[in-house]
Amino acid sequence: MRIGLLHSLIRKEEKLLIEAFRHAGVEPVMIDDRGLIMDFHTAPDIDILVERSINHSRALHALRLFESAGVCCVNSHRVAQTCGDKLLTTAALRDHGVAQPECRVAFTETSALAAIEELGYPVVLKPAVGSWGRLLSKINDRDAAETVLEHKTVLGSYHHSIFYIQQYVEKHGRDIRSFVVGDDCIAAIYRSSDHWITNTARGAQASRCEVTPELAEVSLAAAHAVGGGIVAVDLFESEAGLLVNEVNYTMEFRNSIDTTGVNIPQLVADYVIGLVKQ
Repeated sequence: MRIGLLHSLIRKEEKLLIEAFRHAGVEPVMIDDRGLIMDFHTAPDIDILVERSINHSRALHALRLFESAGVCCVNSHRVAQTCGDKLLTTAALRDHGVAQPECRVAFTETSALAAIEELGYPVVLKPAVGSWGRLLSKINDRDAAETVLEHKTVLGSYHHSIFYIQQYVEKHGRDIRSFVVGDDCIAAIYRSSDHWITNTARGAQASRCEVTPELAEVSLAAAHAVGGGIVAVDLFESEAGLLVNEVNYTMEFRNSIDTTGVNIPQLVADYVIGLVKQ
């Protein structure tokens, strides 16, 4: 059995996955995306590829090339493409009836301002492509909206030319991240912070969250909507129930193993090995 591990830097998560595969009797084939050269019809001799790249563009294009060469990938190119773009994620969740905050998309500064005022203040303005809670703006009034929209317009890059506007949900200092592996919601954490951004990459504290039937149902529905596999689902608690904020296709779990008591990397390794054996 030859399991490829596509990586950039070897972070804590990758070290834990390597250890988990070895514990299962499999020595992963390490594939560094920084030195990878591919044509459009051949790939390294592996049975399956586990994607762990840091760079979204590298991951997305490498997955497409591996799949063109007939290699099964976890996660697939479809999942990476959908989860890597908030517009595509929102559309997929909407298509499958998964509850989420209200959103608007606009393509000019003028229409974005109109969309913000249609939703009502406050709103959150996000880049369509991005992670780790970067470049988020909570907009509380028209003055702030005009300023942020002008800055994004002047910056001029592709990521700032599409305005993804989300209704602000009062989180009362926390949100939830759940972990889905195949058909199971294996664990969840609360991410708590005094700041309105509750990403652990931005300093939020992790604590154990019980996987209730509702949480499992919504998490699995979100995972199915984007194509399934191994994903982390970010959710808000609201009076109407759980709302899906985002779905992450290269999930980070270093802060969640001890917190939840769940051996996440081993469950991931077992799932991948099971796919090869099918």
